[in-house]
Amino acid sequence: MEPLARELEAPIVLPLDVAVPGQMEAVFERIAESWGELDFLVHSIAFSPKDALGGRVTDVAREGFLTTMEISCWSFIRMAHLAEPLMKRGGTLFTMTYYGSQVVVENYNIMGVAKAALESAVRYIAAELGPKGIRVHAISPGALATRAASGIPEFDALLEKTKVKSPTRQLVDIDDVGVATAFLAHEAARLITGQVLYVDGGYHIID
Repeated sequence: MEPLARELEAPIVLPLDVAVPGQMEAVFERIAESWGELDFLVHSIAFSPKDALGGRVTDVAREGFLTTMEISCWSFIRMAHLAEPLMKRGGTLFTMTYYGSQVVVENYNIMGVAKAALESAVRYIAAELGPKGIRVHAISPGALATRAASGIPEFDALLEKTKVKSPTRQLVDIDDVGVATAFLAHEAARLITGQVLYVDGGYHIID
């Protein structure tokens, strides 16, 4: 990340492993010291141990379930808590989700359960923070060829299926996701909150 940070002239570059106690708090403390406020936050973190992700939901071990939920869902709730006092003039919280939260997607397994919880958290947090002018959204891209996705078995087949079935007959790229997210962070979207925004070429509307 450091070369990208230099290119963007980012003044704050810190480690943030949400599984390491204190790292999240250290990041927000540094933001408070350096900037004093925060306009938007993007939570793009998900993880499930291989044995939990690769097996049936019915068989998942308690430890694997808790790890999946802590990193993929609770970390967003905790970030919202830490960001709230910094969003003095309002702001926007974003997290990333996927269609497998709403329907059963082969091989997505326990991560689909975690994403469903994450989307529910978005709605509750949006209701709680809305009076302070803080908006909350989940962005749901179509299948993207990312490092995280490479851990899902048969992901190449899913990419091809997405391209064939989506109304636009195109795969989404990161720029499509970025532009849609930037719109929701803009003042023009000030009355939109608590949404799951699909950026997937319409794939989610097709049976």
